[in-house]
Amino acid sequence: MADHQKIHPVAHDVEAPAAPTAPLVPRGESKSDQGDPAVMRQGQYPPFQRTIPVMHSKPPKKRSCCCKCLCWTISLLLLLVILIGATVGILFLVFRPKLPKFSVDKLEVTQFNLSPSDDTLNATFDVTITATNPNKKIGIYYEGGSEISGWYQNTQLCEGALPKFYQGHKNTTVLNLALTGQTQNATGLISALSQQRQQTGNIPLGIKVKQPVKVKLGSLKLFTVKFRVRCTLIVDDLAANNQITISSSSCKFRLRL
Repeated sequence: MADHQKIHPVAHDVEAPAAPTAPLVPRGESKSDQGDPAVMRQGQYPPFQRTIPVMHSKPPKKRSCCCKCLCWTISLLLLLVILIGATVGILFLVFRPKLPKFSVDKLEVTQFNLSPSDDTLNATFDVTITATNPNKKIGIYYEGGSEISGWYQNTQLCEGALPKFYQGHKNTTVLNLALTGQTQNATGLISALSQQRQQTGNIPLGIKVKQPVKVKLGSLKLFTVKFRVRCTLIVDDLAANNQITISSSSCKFRLRL
């Protein structure tokens, strides 16, 4: 009985998948992933599928550090300007500042002659200037380094300096100043002065002053500023050793930091 139950090997595995009997793609045709070749040959295409791009929302932009620093800087500058403006306004209301006044009251020519040997004009003017401080609560310190000069048109004739002094409230100070100078190649200048006097009967002169000062507000002494004064004179002559008559005098005053 044992001999009838022997197991014999089977040449074909019934559970194995059957081998394809025909190729998946007919011969002479190329493989395509776009669809059935038979359908493509008949002029039919698969339905078009539209792809919709995915829209991503942009994250909110963050302000850079430079932008923040710039905003803070501008804000601080504006605040500083407002504070300075408020301080100046308060000082103006309290002290009521007024510009000083200058006038040229007297002019004497002690030397005004031409040297024929070197064509040089030597000039010496004695000028009397009155400086007035009209302020009730402001004092003025006239510092060193001042300049005062006498001019005919664009030619400087002589120069000098103002002394150092303090001018108190509502004070008037009279200054006697000596201005000296030399002008080279002055033959043409002498001719122009003579012609001017013959035509008009007078000679226009200019007096320029550059003066550094410090302003005192109450007991507070401020930083140095510069006064600039320009006076226009009309005189009758420039003869030496002669009292010059001033027929007209006007001064303009400017303040520069």
